[in-house]
Order: sequence, then structure tokens, then C-alpha cells
Amino acid sequence: MSTEAGVTQSDPEVADPGDKGEEEDRAAWGYTAPYEPRWPATLAVLTALILYYTLPEKLTPGPNWLVPALELAVIIPLNVVAPRITPSRVRRKIAIFLFGAISMANLVALLLLVQALLKGRIQPVHGPELVVAAVHIWLTNVIIFGLWYWELDRGGPTERSKPRHRLPDFLFPQMITPEAQPHWTPGLVDYLYVSLSNSTAFSPADTAPLTLWAKALMLVQALASLLTLALVAARAVNILP
Repeated sequence: MSTEAGVTQSDPEVADPGDKGEEEDRAAWGYTAPYEPRWPATLAVLTALILYYTLPEKLTPGPNWLVPALELAVIIPLNVVAPRITPSRVRRKIAIFLFGAISMANLVALLLLVQALLKGRIQPVHGPELVVAAVHIWLTNVIIFGLWYWELDRGGPTERSKPRHRLPDFLFPQMITPEAQPHWTPGLVDYLYVSLSNSTAFSPADTAPLTLWAKALMLVQALASLLTLALVAARAVNILP
């Protein structure tokens, strides 16, 4: 017998395929994930920056190019100049800083959007532009929170690929029914799906948050999405001036 992060598993030579209870316990705890490159997350960040850059300057804290420029000043050296020599812990801290910066900038944009919609318009931003800006803010919200979930669940992608990692922060349906997809582990697309579901349903769909930080993030995201979509809907039917 061998142990993996406190969870007992049978050696391949003596594995008991009929031990369903043990397999379900390991699935619910979270299998060791394969190595996951960071370039898909980098593309997601760049997409969010493009959406942010297209916002009217009246809806951004400062010039709309400022946040993307600062983020690119960090992303380009990190991914082009020294992708292999930077320790994984340093890269993770930088990633969390980048996600935090975009999240804060997007939150400020949402607050300015609320002000603009309630007042009717902010010159020279007109109604249709405000609705388009709301869609961009909502999409940015989906991407960034998906990246937050991907980076923080079980300590991040690097930690998830190690035999010993912490307990999961999200309970995916594949972890409840491991026979459907044996040895399944979540990837970036799965976390983006969780974020999209939370932004449209305003609550967890098929994936449950297990820890305090996961519940807190999903709460903030749901409130932001509800506010954005409610204001856009109100504007669309001319409830707001």
C-alpha cells in the first residue's frame, strides 16, 4: 500500500478494481493533476485586457490604456524573457497580483458604469456605448474570476500537479461520480465554465464551493454580474433615463 497526500491508494500491482469506496474517496479529495502550462491563462489575461482597453475612458480609472500597459510590462518579460528561470512561487505571486489589478480596475469600471446609467449618460458616452461597455465589463468579470478559481483551487496549477496537495476548494460533479470520467482533474476551461455559470445563474450551478475564500469570491462575482445585467436590462427597456 502507498499513501498520497494522506489518502491511501493501492499499488498498481495489487489494485482492487472493485474497491469503489476508496476510489470515490480519492476522487472527492482530488487526483494529482497533470502539468498545466500557463500560456492559456496568459491568453485569457490578454483577452481581458483587450476588453478593458475598449472601454470608454470615462468608465476607467485614468486612461484606458494604463492598466493594460502596466500588465503587459509584467507579462511580456515573465513569459518571453525568463519563463523558465522564474520560480513557480514567484510566478504565482505575480499572477495573483495581475489578476488583482484587473479585478480592481474592472470593479471601478463597473461602479462608473452604474453612475453613468443612473444619471442617463456621461458625456461623451451615450446609451448604446454604455450597454456595450457593460457587456465588456461582464465578460471581463467572467474571465478574471475564472482565472482566480484556477489559480487558487488546491494551491494553484503547480501544486495540483504534485502528489501532496491540499484539499480541494471546489467540488466538481466528476469528483462525485468518478466512474463517469476516471482520474479526471479540472483544467482552466472547467474553471472558466464555473465562472460563466456563476455569472449567469448568480449562484453555483453544478460545482460547489467548499472553502470560505471560494464562497466569498463566488458571492462577489454573482453580485457584480447581477448588478451589471440588471442595469443593462433596465436600460434596454428604457426604465432608466
